[in-house]
Amino acid sequence: MSSTEVKSSSTTTQFRLGASDKSVGWYTPTLENITEVQRDLLENYSHLAPDRVIPHILEVRDRAWEIHPYPCIGQLRFIDLTVSKSPSYPIVLQRLKEGAFLLDLGCCFAQDLRKLVHDGAPSENLWGAELKGEFLELGYELFRDRETLHAHFLEANVFDTEGPLKQLEGKMDFVQVGLFLHLFDLEGQTKAAERIVALMKPEKGVLILGQQLGSLVAGPIDVRSGSKMYKHNVESFEKMWKEVGEKTGSEWKVSASMDSGLGIDQNQRSWDEPKSRRLVFEVERIG
Repeated sequence: MSSTEVKSSSTTTQFRLGASDKSVGWYTPTLENITEVQRDLLENYSHLAPDRVIPHILEVRDRAWEIHPYPCIGQLRFIDLTVSKSPSYPIVLQRLKEGAFLLDLGCCFAQDLRKLVHDGAPSENLWGAELKGEFLELGYELFRDRETLHAHFLEANVFDTEGPLKQLEGKMDFVQVGLFLHLFDLEGQTKAAERIVALMKPEKGVLILGQQLGSLVAGPIDVRSGSKMYKHNVESFEKMWKEVGEKTGSEWKVSASMDSGLGIDQNQRSWDEPKSRRLVFEVERIG
C-alpha cells in the first residue's frame, strides 16, 4: 500500500492514495439522496429508472475506485455538475448553441459535458480531455450514451505540447477546469494556465471557468512522494493570471471567490487543513 504524506506548519495528514482501501476518510460508502438537477440528468438524459439512479452511481463509482481511488471518486464528486453553477453558464450555453466550442480539461467522467448536452448544447461542439482514459470509458457507462453522444474525447496530458491537445490550439471559446490545477505546484499551474491560453481563440471574451482546492493562506504543500502542490487564495490566483498574461501577450480579468465547499463545512474532509476552501473562478480575456 502506497502512501502520500502532506505536511503543513500545523498539521501532518496521512493520505493512502493509490490504494483501494475503503476505510479512508475520502470514501463515502452510501449515497442517501441527490439533487433534483442530478436526478433530472440521470433519469431524463441517461434514461435510468428512478429506483436505479443511486445504485447505478455507486456501482460505477466502485468500479472507478478499484482503478483510481482518488478523493474525487470516493466522495462522488463526479456528479457535482459544477459547470452549471457558474455565473456565466447561461451565456456559455447560448454561445455553444450558436456554434462556439468548449473544452473540459481534466473532465473525469465528462459529467459537465453531459449536463451541457442535456440543456441543449450541440455535443459536436464539446471536447473532453482526461489523463486517465478509463474515466472516459466509465463516463459512457455512467450516462449510457455511447451511441448518442457525439462529443470528442482525448486521452491527453496538458503538458504534452505535441500530444492530442495540439489539434485544439487557438480553437476554444471556453475551457472548463474542474478540480485540476491544484494538483500541481505554482510553476506547474502557471505552465498549465499558459497551455490553456494557447488552446483558446486569441480574442477578447474567451472564458476559462472552474474550481480548485484553495486556502485562506496561499502556499505550497510538501508531498512526501516528491511531488508538490500549491493552494491559492483569491489574491495569489489573480497574481498568477497576471503573470500568465504577461508571458502570453494577453490580459485576463479574474472573478474568483472562496467558499467552504467540497464538504469542508460538514467536516466530511477531516484530512483537510482548517484553512482549506474551494476556489471558484471565471477568467475572461480582456486584451
